[in-house]
Amino acid sequence: MRRAGVLLALAVTLGGCTVQRQALLGRPGTPPVAADPPPPLAVPPGMAWLYGSGEAAALSEQAYNGMVRYVGGVLSAARDRRGRLPSQRKEGTLPRWPASAVLAPGATAATAETLPCGVLPPAVVLDMDETAVLNLGYEYDDGQHPREFDQKRWERWEQGGADKVVAVPGAVAAFRALRSMGVTMVINTNRSAANAAQTALALSNAGLGAFTHGDTLFLKGDVDGRSGKDGRRAAIAARYCVLALAGDQLGDFADLFNPPGPAPAIGRRMLTAVAPIEGRWGNGWFMLPNPIYGTGLGTGWDETFPQDKRWSDTP
Repeated sequence: MRRAGVLLALAVTLGGCTVQRQALLGRPGTPPVAADPPPPLAVPPGMAWLYGSGEAAALSEQAYNGMVRYVGGVLSAARDRRGRLPSQRKEGTLPRWPASAVLAPGATAATAETLPCGVLPPAVVLDMDETAVLNLGYEYDDGQHPREFDQKRWERWEQGGADKVVAVPGAVAAFRALRSMGVTMVINTNRSAANAAQTALALSNAGLGAFTHGDTLFLKGDVDGRSGKDGRRAAIAARYCVLALAGDQLGDFADLFNPPGPAPAIGRRMLTAVAPIEGRWGNGWFMLPNPIYGTGLGTGWDETFPQDKRWSDTP
């Protein structure tokens, strides 16, 4: 009797398993029930702000509008009575341009001397990524599959993402307006020199015009083989009077903001407010917003919130 009872219980258990299996897989001959798809990933807040918000677009437009207004003012002030620019005059016969926006070799934040211009033709020098173009394709993939930065992955993006970028808001109109004033637009970026053709194509696809490597397009390693941009800036300033610089990282304006090794975030922040550096923002130097990557991220609690400015809610 005990054996019969055990067999009966086992049969009931197996039957229950069969019922459960059929409930999961459906009856024989019917397709299995599809599982609910996983909820979509939320767009990372920084990406949602920079690439999707009107506020970020307004800040970018503001920076480019300010650049056009500033450069236009410099050009107007530099014209002589006959409407000629310094680059149209004979050397030594009439007043020259004001000083370049490019710091001279050896300049410090406390002195910030800039290079002379002479009668060179006017130009504006800009970083590329998140300054002139938004890398929507790359950042979409990064948002969907977050991971540490991989240089090889970025190289693949440079080589294959030329049709997945758009211009930063305000850039197309500003480039057009400045060129109409006789200003040459020059890109100084840390994209690879090996991918110069694809980089130029990306800029063209974004509606920013044509760029030539070594003349209006300077890439990582050009001039001095370094990732720092001072060498390239000096080479550009030897050909053009650089009236303005634009970027989304402090290193787009001067290498002194990025000393060897990790620079303390609080020190970099203080450097931006040292005279005469503080007077350059909006007056030849134009910063674009970027909360996604770069040297502006990564401050700790102590650097971000001074001890004497902390508040705790204690009801």
